[in-house]
Amino acid sequence: MQRRFVSIWFRQLLADWQLIRRPELSGVPFVFAAPDHGRMMITAVSELAQGFGVEVGMRAADAKAICPGLEVLDDKPERPKKLLKGLGEWCVRYSPIVAIDEFAMDGLILEATGCSHLWGGERGYLKEIVSRLKSKGYTVRVAIADNPGAAWAVSHFGKITPLIPVGEHVDALLNLVPDALRLDDTTLAKLRKLGFYQIKSFIGMPRSVLRRRFGEDFLLRLAQAIGTEIEVLSPLQVPVQFSERLACLEPIKTRNGIEIAIHKLLENLCKRMQAEGKGLRFGVLTCYRIDGKVVQVDIGTSGASHNISHLLKLFQLKIDQIRPALGIELFVLEAPKVDDVEVPQEEMWTSKPGLDDQSVIKLLDRVAGKVGLQVIHRYLPAKRYWPERAILKAASVTEKPNAPWRLDKPRPTELLKTPVAIEVMAIIPDHPPKFFIYKGVRHTVTKADGPERIEREWWLDQGEHRDYYQVEDEQGGRYWLFRSGHYGGENKYKWFIHGFFA
Repeated sequence: MQRRFVSIWFRQLLADWQLIRRPELSGVPFVFAAPDHGRMMITAVSELAQGFGVEVGMRAADAKAICPGLEVLDDKPERPKKLLKGLGEWCVRYSPIVAIDEFAMDGLILEATGCSHLWGGERGYLKEIVSRLKSKGYTVRVAIADNPGAAWAVSHFGKITPLIPVGEHVDALLNLVPDALRLDDTTLAKLRKLGFYQIKSFIGMPRSVLRRRFGEDFLLRLAQAIGTEIEVLSPLQVPVQFSERLACLEPIKTRNGIEIAIHKLLENLCKRMQAEGKGLRFGVLTCYRIDGKVVQVDIGTSGASHNISHLLKLFQLKIDQIRPALGIELFVLEAPKVDDVEVPQEEMWTSKPGLDDQSVIKLLDRVAGKVGLQVIHRYLPAKRYWPERAILKAASVTEKPNAPWRLDKPRPTELLKTPVAIEVMAIIPDHPPKFFIYKGVRHTVTKADGPERIEREWWLDQGEHRDYYQVEDEQGGRYWLFRSGHYGGENKYKWFIHGFFA
């Protein structure tokens, strides 16, 4: 498929932005100015001010002299880039790859490959972009061509159709001025001095001659415009590999319409993932409303899945969070996190269901969709000795343990994340406590079992160990206590509570 690019030129970016914020300036000539070597120099001009001959680069004092009632507004260096970033994020509805025009800082570049058919073709695609931006108050010129350089040239200097057919971008450049190649002022002055007022005047000259007279940057810009050199864009948002877009002929307002859109997106996305042996672990649905607002919902799965009905049920739990307002015009479904899908081997005789059972995984996903994925955790055994370090959080339900669970010794139902110091009275040296005080409450020990010595890993501090006891108080509560350190040792021993038995 031939790649296609759109250039959007905001002819009066700052002036339009100001008029949107302050409509009362519509009948007042105004400019933006910034200090430069002690003088206020004009950086942007409104349409009314242009009618008086005010131009960018003129001193503000001179502009006031030729334009009565001129209002001078303070400009900020980063303002155009900030505005273009916001407009670019809005334009993501038209293409997943949107970049700021870094040369002139007054436009955007979109890669339209595979996008225009959603609006009935390239003509309808450009018409939609222009009309929507115009409705927001921006004056724009657009063009579409085979590469960013040609699209930029036609949008800024073209006098014919902005829709350049595939393979005809070179012909569209021939009658344009050299400024269309995005050259610096010094090179442009040289070209004019030599009488090169159109690109066709020098495009056929030997490259060695052009390099000697105008340098490598000139050749690079020329090659980018005619398409012999690939121009790499820096998108505002890095596109996701697994992504699907659905444009709507009419704005979607109902729950049923949203479900149909999600189902269609999932059909296409899951087909692609299945072909590559991948499954969704995290999915994001972005809804672009006709009022310019963006609504997002996301889902997560315990294991990689490309099951359409399962993923649809997860999104159905989130539809109530989508506020369509006047209607949604574009849906984008992305899977930023995917994993390999392992096809489980079927058994002739069904064994006891476990985490390999897909029904269990689906149940966990639906529970997570209601209460949140962050509240469901799975732990695996770790090759560590001390109990609080002997477990690790699993990345997914299907992750396999690297070590077996220890089952030869009883362990508490609830393990404290960090042992808590307690006060005890015990008979030395190896007897369990007679009583202990935990959170201000005294517990008299009636039954006890232990000690169970647990050493620290040899590669850590050697010699440190704990002596654990299972004890029961007069109320029937069962606790897991331990003594750290030796009686009579250099470091004074201490007692801790570490868990509770059921």
